Formats: sequence, C-alpha cells, structure tokens
Amino acid sequence: MTASSDLSIHELSDSDKPRWDAFVQTCPGATFFHRAGWKRIMEDVFGHRAWFLYAERHGEIEAVLPLAQINSRLFGNSLMSLPFCVYGGVASNSDEAFQKLTEVAKEKAESLNVDALEMRNRKQAYPEWAHKDLYVTFRKEIDPDPEVNLKNIPRKQRAMVRKGIKAGLEGQWDDGIDRFYDAYSQSVHALGTPVFSRKLFSTLRDEFGDDCRILTITKEGRTIASVLNFYFRDEVLPYYGGGTSEARSLKANDFMYWDLMCRSAEEGIRLFDYGRSKQGAGSYSFKKNWGFEPEPLHYEYHLVKAKEIPEVNPNNPKYQTFIKLWRKLPLSATQWLGPHIVKNLG
Repeated sequence: MTASSDLSIHELSDSDKPRWDAFVQTCPGATFFHRAGWKRIMEDVFGHRAWFLYAERHGEIEAVLPLAQINSRLFGNSLMSLPFCVYGGVASNSDEAFQKLTEVAKEKAESLNVDALEMRNRKQAYPEWAHKDLYVTFRKEIDPDPEVNLKNIPRKQRAMVRKGIKAGLEGQWDDGIDRFYDAYSQSVHALGTPVFSRKLFSTLRDEFGDDCRILTITKEGRTIASVLNFYFRDEVLPYYGGGTSEARSLKANDFMYWDLMCRSAEEGIRLFDYGRSKQGAGSYSFKKNWGFEPEPLHYEYHLVKAKEIPEVNPNNPKYQTFIKLWRKLPLSATQWLGPHIVKNLG
C-alpha cells in the first residue's frame, strides 16, 4: 500500500470485489473489462500474474486499474491494462486518483523490467506516451423499434440480413458452450489464428453469469454460427463469435448480429458495441457496412526496456508464415495447440 495525502492505493482482495464492481458500474470511464472478475480470468485461465489496484479516500473508491503481465519468450514481456480485452486503463472519478494509479503502474512496470506498459484507452489519456493507431471500435445507439433499426442499416447490408431471414435461420440462447466452441474454432482456424481454450469460455460464463450469454444460430437443427456476448449497463458487446462452413452462403453472421440487435432492443439495451477491428481489415469493412462509424482506440505505451512499441498482431510480417502454416493444420490439432500459444498474445 502507498499513500498520498489521504488517498491510498490498495490491491484488490476477494472481500473488495463487491464494492470494486459497484464503483465500475457507476464510473463514467469504466467498461465491462474493468470488472473484478477479469482477475480470475487472467490468473486461473491464462496463468498470468495480475494486479488489480484501486485508489481509496475515506473508505470510498475513486479509481480502479486492472493490470496483468504477459511474459513470453516468443512475444515479449509486457504489463497491460488489460490483455485479451479491447478496453482498459485507469477508470477514475478524480484527477488525483488517476495520476496516482498511473504513477503506481509505471513503477510496477519498471520494477518488473518489462518491455512496456500498455494502457488500452477509449480516449487519449497520455499524449506524451508512444501510441498505436492500429485499432478502432464501433459503437452505435439502437432503437427500441426493430423496424427503425433495420431502416438504419445501409441498403446493401440490409439485403444480407433479409437473405439470412429468408434462409430460415433461427436464433436461440444457448446454455452450453459446445455449439459455440465448434463454430468459433472453425472460424479462427480459417483466419490462421490460434484458438482459445474451452476453459476460457466456461469460466467467463461462470464468472459473469447473466452478463455473459451465448446466442447460437441454427438451420434445421444444425449449428451455423454462434456469438458470446457481454452485457454492461445498457450496452451489449458481441465479443467472441464465428460460423461453420455454411455461414457465408447463408448470410448467417449478418442474421446473427441482426437477431442479437433485436433481442437486445427488446430487453432495453440501448447501445450496440461491435468491438475492436484493425483498420482496413475485413471486420472493419463489415462493421462499416452496418452504418457504424469507427472511433479510434488509444493504445498508449510507457516504454521501459523497449525502444519502440511492441508489434504483437497479425500485421507483423514475421508472423505471416506462422499464420499460413496454422491454416493447414487439422482443426483438432489447432484446438489442442492453440490455447498454449494464444495465452501469450494478449
């Protein structure tokens, strides 16, 4: 614990979790990825060291900062807020608490002798730090009326949704992860990306309960596509998803996100967060075609050992050979090997 005037910094304990999450629920700058449950994900699923820090004054939390370290011979050594999450950084109700947690994070990064401290901010927080302009996010308000939402989708994309409807696709909430995992793992295999473990998804469901739900799309009983979604305040975040070999021809992904949008509007959800995409990637174009406008994400870096920003992403040329080889592996092999690799990517 460190102190500055009457502001003190503490590390999250089990008994602190309810008030941590209560703060996150009301803090304007907080996101689903600031929730205390991510500490369990970082430590128990991925096996990484995590420090979830909060600033407190007179018994009231004023700021939180989730941190985890990825130390890999292949992909480098970084302290991040937060690995495997699109948003992170300090969520704060006071400038003093924000500054203090930032300083503590820099001290932690330097004591660990990492390559860099990475803060995944939705808004620029550190203009003087090195930064990456690779990613954007897509967020848009949705209307309670499905017809209004449908009209708000540009004409060509709206036609894709209607094709999915005419194909006889059906959506249903899924109590298990088997159908989701099958569709998801097929998709990431096709992209040449290592697959996450089943344990990740079962632990997410267990940790976040009703705020983590799976929507599966079927045709005549066959799994066609599936998506795991996070819920936070009045937002829905479709986060992990994919489709089988039939998905493209049946326009299943288009139908799936439309079905999720309709279900969310009926529940009173008012913001659809389409999540992160790399600029120029296929997913970037797909989301723009829905009428969503990209918002830049500010991934900011305090460099410690590194001389430049770490480039651990598929755009790095040194990973292209690996991606091509990965696509050629049998799906069963990627499901076995993938979790051992992807846990170090962040």
